[in-house]
This record gives sequence, structure tokens and C-alpha cells, in this order.
Amino acid sequence: TGPRELCESTSMQVWTEWRLTDAPALRLVAGDTGIRIIEFLERPATDPSPPIPSPRDDAHPLLREAGNQLAAYFAGKLRQFDLPLEMKGTDFQLRVWNLLIQIPYGQTRSYGDLARALGAPAAVRAVGAANGANPIAIVVPCHRVIGSNGTLTGYGGGLPLKRHLLELESSQTGLLTPGYFTLDSH
Repeated sequence: TGPRELCESTSMQVWTEWRLTDAPALRLVAGDTGIRIIEFLERPATDPSPPIPSPRDDAHPLLREAGNQLAAYFAGKLRQFDLPLEMKGTDFQLRVWNLLIQIPYGQTRSYGDLARALGAPAAVRAVGAANGANPIAIVVPCHRVIGSNGTLTGYGGGLPLKRHLLELESSQTGLLTPGYFTLDSH
């Protein structure tokens, strides 16, 4: 299950675009009970964001609150989001996404760490696939997952943005030194 499949739901959903200087442009989608999608608008040409088949509502209270919390996060003033989430995926994906939410601000985990936490140490690739299918970027912090050797691997917003998010968080906590993260050369 990916973001496009979530948009094909028959339940109510509305969306808006969120932009802030020095932060990525995002599309936020709310469903009946919570935030359903936060995706990057600026994606590679090979993976463009198709339009959402639902009405745009820039005044929707939940979308406005999500935007306010994202602004506070990027200003270094918010460490934990407090938003209702409408996560839809396979049982395995939901288990991985719930583990992502538990990774503390300013810290990272490897795909192997998550697989072991699920009690499935051999499921590293499946954890990576579930992490990559996360439809709620930043709020469900898939950017906090790194390779077992400390390299940054795969991110829907691009590896430079992943590094930026991790350095933003580590600058607020002092847990990691700036420049700690290296980009995977693959």
C-alpha cells in the first residue's frame, strides 16, 4: 500500500499544499479521522506527484494544525508531533510505521534494529520496503532510519533532505555532531 492507493479510498479526504522558507514543499492530505498523507511536492521527474482526486481545503482545521506543527518542527521548537494519524497499510507496514513513531527525536535506528524489534531479524529488506512506503513523511519519522554502517540510505525527499532533517534534530539535542551522517554512494 502506497500514497496513491490511499488516495483512492471512498472516505472523505481533503488536501492542501504547505510551504515554508527553508523547508520542503509538502502536500498534506487529511482523511475522516486524521492525517493520511504528507508527501514531498518536489520529487524526481521519474516519480512526479499526481494530483489528488479530492477537494483542496486550505482552511481545514486539521491541515492547518499539521502545518503549524510542521513549522514549529522546522524552527526547532517541536520534537514530537501531536496529530491524529490515519495510517493505512498491511499489518507489517503498520507495525514498522508504529516503530518509527517510537524513535526519539534526534536519534536514529538501523533497518536491522527495527527488524530485531519486530522479532524478525531476517526481515531487514521488508522493513526497508515498509519504511519506503511510509505515506506520512516527517511526522512518521522514516528519515531517522539509517544503514547499519551509519550511512544515509533512501529517502522520498532525497538524501540531502534526510541529512538536513537529521542534522536539524541533532543540533537541538546535541546527541550527534554535525556532519556525522554520510551519504550512501549507491
